[in-house]
Amino acid sequence: MTQPKSAPVVRITDAARVVVGSTNPVKIAAVRAVLERVGARARVDGIAVASGVSDQPVGDDETIRGATQRARAVLAQTDADFGVGLEGGVVDERGVDGADGFMRTCAWAAVVARDGRVGTGGSLAMTLPARVAALVRDGVELGHAMDRVTGGQDTKRGAGAVGILTAGLVDRQRAYESLVTYALAPFLTPALYDEEA
Repeated sequence: MTQPKSAPVVRITDAARVVVGSTNPVKIAAVRAVLERVGARARVDGIAVASGVSDQPVGDDETIRGATQRARAVLAQTDADFGVGLEGGVVDERGVDGADGFMRTCAWAAVVARDGRVGTGGSLAMTLPARVAALVRDGVELGHAMDRVTGGQDTKRGAGAVGILTAGLVDRQRAYESLVTYALAPFLTPALYDEEA
């Protein structure tokens, strides 16, 4: 049996600069935590960049596009070795007859290397309460909808919908750490992602 050729490894070394396409401290902390787990003490910063999608992305496709565009925008605006984009969205599961269905969350991470390699990972799917879904359908961003329903403030920069809806069992940073880890898969096991494998 022939072993697959090894793809060029894009290593996130201690000297690497990783920039997150957001100034949200939860997103930056999630990326730092994952890199620490893989043994890279890379410099991690965050800058505000446009996602190129709606303020409240709807559907996995738009949410993935927003995360990827954030990661690419970081590379265009900085000297980073890796750009990371994290984007939260919703998926409206209305029936084909237009009847109200449930709405669920989704979130995606994208890691783009300076050499063009891309990894994506995501999910974070859970059903939203009907009152929150109704606000989102009326054009309110999910974080603001959660604030209105719970009386909270700036939910999206803190616990997030996931933290509130799971009664704190899963916090937003931990949820994002999984997404970033999934997005790093092509960089962690490059031989398995080699096109010639």
